[in-house]
Amino acid sequence: MISRLYIDEAVKHHPAVGTVQQSLPAVPVSVVPDAAKVYEALTAMQDPIAAGKRVLFLTRNKGPFLKKCPGTKSYICCGYQILHIGTYCTMDCAYCILQAYFHPPVLQYFVNQERLFKELDDLVRSRRPPFHRIGTGEFTDSLIWEPWTELSSALVPYFAQQDRVVLELKTKTTAVENLRGLEHNKKTIVAWSLNSPAIIRTEERATASMRARLKAAVQCEAWGYPLAFHFDPLILYEGWEKDYRRLVRELFASVSAQNIVWISLGSFRFMPSLKPIIRKRFQRSRIIYGEFIPGMDGKMRYFKPLRIELYRKMAAWIRELAPDVMLYFCMEDQEVWERALGFVPEDRGGLSRMLDESAARHCGVDIDHWSITECLK
Repeated sequence: MISRLYIDEAVKHHPAVGTVQQSLPAVPVSVVPDAAKVYEALTAMQDPIAAGKRVLFLTRNKGPFLKKCPGTKSYICCGYQILHIGTYCTMDCAYCILQAYFHPPVLQYFVNQERLFKELDDLVRSRRPPFHRIGTGEFTDSLIWEPWTELSSALVPYFAQQDRVVLELKTKTTAVENLRGLEHNKKTIVAWSLNSPAIIRTEERATASMRARLKAAVQCEAWGYPLAFHFDPLILYEGWEKDYRRLVRELFASVSAQNIVWISLGSFRFMPSLKPIIRKRFQRSRIIYGEFIPGMDGKMRYFKPLRIELYRKMAAWIRELAPDVMLYFCMEDQEVWERALGFVPEDRGGLSRMLDESAARHCGVDIDHWSITECLK
């Protein structure tokens, strides 16, 4: 629950601010000249990371709303684009990089969305490249904002009216009710991050249960939305094989494999600076004490043979039930792809092309038409 609302003085008269205030009528409000006042209040708290999850700061995005996924050198990137709607999260996962990324972390929501839609207009009209995959879940959870804002009610119909861009909303919540009845034209993909009940119970505080997430996915499928799932981070622990295999079975017992645009696999990795934060804030967590080595990006990663074994088994369990689903790795190198899946993305036109084609098939886009049209210009 939000315990305090801060409003940037520069946006205090913006209509979106009034919408949020109406949804939080009992929450104390302070108008501040800048973010520094919010940060000052948070740093005085015993646990600023936890406190920041209950403080909402309404402000403007001074930078671009659309950004390329930063990727990592030496690892294969999916070519995703980020729609930067806000920062941080109300949920509290032990492994979350946002704990170390923002100093201090605070829930920021950007209300100057007239510029957001202007950037989207420019992207749709630019035609180069002809197709884009965009998501809002890089610096925040896509759906935590639903109780206070009308963001999805604006984004989903916008994307429905064009055929050059698809939107992915990625979440660990069940906050899908606002998606009911929206004209989406299959241009919005609703996605869930999944993990075993054991990991959700011990490492993902304040998130929806695994079965609750799957129930929400079933509802979105009934409303006609394409779906996606992200098994990330996969974590090695005693009993992981039994738990993850059961999770895969429950997934495909809940939703149709034919309606899944893609499934990603990623193993637990973390910046060294995150380790003391996890140790302090999640004292019972054991996830940082596995067999890790520094990766090429400086992050700590499971020893490569362990990752390959993990991926091979996950891929086999998924392929057994959904042989045609688009399956890919998040930030892994060519050796892992080759040894775990038997090919590298370059063999099939590159990972971006593979994902674009899967999105086009499921979202009703003639990507070949756009490619040919652009070549003729």
